[in-house]
Amino acid sequence: MPADDPSPSEELSPLEDQPIPGGQPPEPAEIGLPPEPVRGRRGLLLLGTGLILIGLNLRIGVASIGPVLGDIRASLGLSATMASLLTTIPVFAFGAFAFFTPALTRRIGMHRLLGVMILALAAGILLRLHPSLLALFLGTVIVGAAIAIGNVVMPPAIKQDFSHRAGLMMGLYSTALFVGAAAASGLTVPMLPLAGGDWRAALALWSVPAVLAAVIWIPQIRRAPGRMKTSGDVADAPSEQGEPPLRSLFTDPTALAVTALMGLQSTSYYAALTWVPTILQDAGMASGPAGWLLSYSAFPGILAALVTPAIARRLQPRWLPVLIAVLLIGAAYLGLGLAPTSATWAWMTVMGLGQGASISLSLTYIVWRSPDTHHTGHLSTMAQGFGYLLAGLGPLALGAVHALTGGWDVPLVVLGALLIAQLAAGIVASRPVHIGARAAAAESAPEPVPA
Repeated sequence: MPADDPSPSEELSPLEDQPIPGGQPPEPAEIGLPPEPVRGRRGLLLLGTGLILIGLNLRIGVASIGPVLGDIRASLGLSATMASLLTTIPVFAFGAFAFFTPALTRRIGMHRLLGVMILALAAGILLRLHPSLLALFLGTVIVGAAIAIGNVVMPPAIKQDFSHRAGLMMGLYSTALFVGAAAASGLTVPMLPLAGGDWRAALALWSVPAVLAAVIWIPQIRRAPGRMKTSGDVADAPSEQGEPPLRSLFTDPTALAVTALMGLQSTSYYAALTWVPTILQDAGMASGPAGWLLSYSAFPGILAALVTPAIARRLQPRWLPVLIAVLLIGAAYLGLGLAPTSATWAWMTVMGLGQGASISLSLTYIVWRSPDTHHTGHLSTMAQGFGYLLAGLGPLALGAVHALTGGWDVPLVVLGALLIAQLAAGIVASRPVHIGARAAAAESAPEPVPA
């Protein structure tokens, strides 16, 4: 077994302890006042419930747009490219705000930042009720920024409060992400009658679970975070002390491959999330079933995400899981292109399996290809930041190609071509090599003896 892959007792699944985005926690000597602990089983249960409810909301604001994108275009007279911005903007925000979140965390602490985040998310969703186009897009920006912060802060928050149950909590958190996306994709259209047929009101109804999460989270906002002795930074925030600079990874081939894999699989995921319901509707399927089929694809995705790391450790060659994931997604694209309304359940099943496996692999390689927590934190920030910025181009480019060609065959071919790049990145990322290994080898090499 290669040295960098976990042993059976150390094996990490994508649902196990995730890297702290900002690096190692502060040393005990640096902490002046420790954070206020959660007291009692009831308090711990309330904290866990709040975390899972927050996780449930971290995909709803984006996933709810796709099923009613056709209604939005018809109502506002938007082109396909303009409409695709409604799902592209949040993904760009996922990347951009990933780089700012550690500084915000050090200012107010993880728990208070999560409280601010969920309130901002609810506000962004409600802002879409305003009839102006500006409010629609501004609300979308707020939604994307809030979700980006939640993406980064949730793993270290779980790691701090549930270190004894980190695997279980990460599993529940990951499941909540899938369930939130599935519910938003499948229920937005059926909720239209409850909202008087108004897509704005239907989208605004998704503020309810965000408000509920904020209410459940009130006790955590009131918890007093610890303070650092030497500054105003809070003690429950990650510290970057002693870490090599992030830019040191920009020329590392393994780090670049992991980042590319994260970005390309996210491109595929968000392109499907945005346009698959429209593809099915343009082929003659009603909007309700089209949304439900996309929602259904999340369930095989959950299964694939759970089992892929254990399978990936045992398969040879090591790039075989990446190839299988790519072939599954490619089969779904082929089926959607040739027979979108025939055997659609099969296409959605293989798409879910391929996407779940791809997401799982990209997360697992962040952990497996890092020699220590310092590098894991940097690789996580790099992969999520630049990866989501790359992924944001997917729905936008697909909408533009559709507008130019007037159909979905060429956009699906483009997605198929991107799968080839995803396979290439995955092959490099799957090699049993740590990031920074080349630089470490150069530093340890003996100096040449002068002639």
